[in-house]
Amino acid sequence: MDILQRPKTQSFPIPFFLRLYLSFSLLKAMNDLVHWRDPKKSGVVFGVSLLLLLSLAAFSVISVISYLLLALLCVTISFRIYKSVIQAVQKSNDGHPFKALMEKDVTVPPETFRKHVDACLTHVNRVLKQMSRLFLVEDLVDSLKLAVVMWLLTYVGAVFNGITILILADILLFSVPPVYEKNKTQIDHYIDIVRTQVNTTIAKLQEKLPGSMKRCKAE
Repeated sequence: MDILQRPKTQSFPIPFFLRLYLSFSLLKAMNDLVHWRDPKKSGVVFGVSLLLLLSLAAFSVISVISYLLLALLCVTISFRIYKSVIQAVQKSNDGHPFKALMEKDVTVPPETFRKHVDACLTHVNRVLKQMSRLFLVEDLVDSLKLAVVMWLLTYVGAVFNGITILILADILLFSVPPVYEKNKTQIDHYIDIVRTQVNTTIAKLQEKLPGSMKRCKAE
């Protein structure tokens, strides 16, 4: 046996109920943020995300990242010098101020990396299968829906750029949920009316399509 060979360590996969609990906890935390359950946390997250997007709208991505890292370095270097001066004046031997953080393990375990890659691969395959179904016109109605959406997005792209859309999405993400929660009954009523009209229109369009292009009844 090769003495340099490392012993194999058995890896234990994360139980399904634990992964489900972590996903539920993440969704609950996100839901609490957008519904402003804790105004301080929601305000900080909303302010930081909006400031970051506004910075990206005014400067390049490289400039924004450089300024952020430079600001972080200024803070850590200033704090390091400050603690060194305090230790010299007080003649103490407290050591490096960031020692506790430096001793933490920041590496990504291979199991965690593979788990996230597998999860991303599942979503990618699902998207590829759906795109293939739409662009190869497996269902004419769904393909026509996609064509209408893409046509509308051409007008959206002519008015807004990507950063502007992200800024609007960030504002809507933190403003729509509280408004919906306060006016849920009225909003649901109008949504039901619109959904009924859309379903009626789609049904009429399907009746006018040739038989071979209609949706299968089983679907």
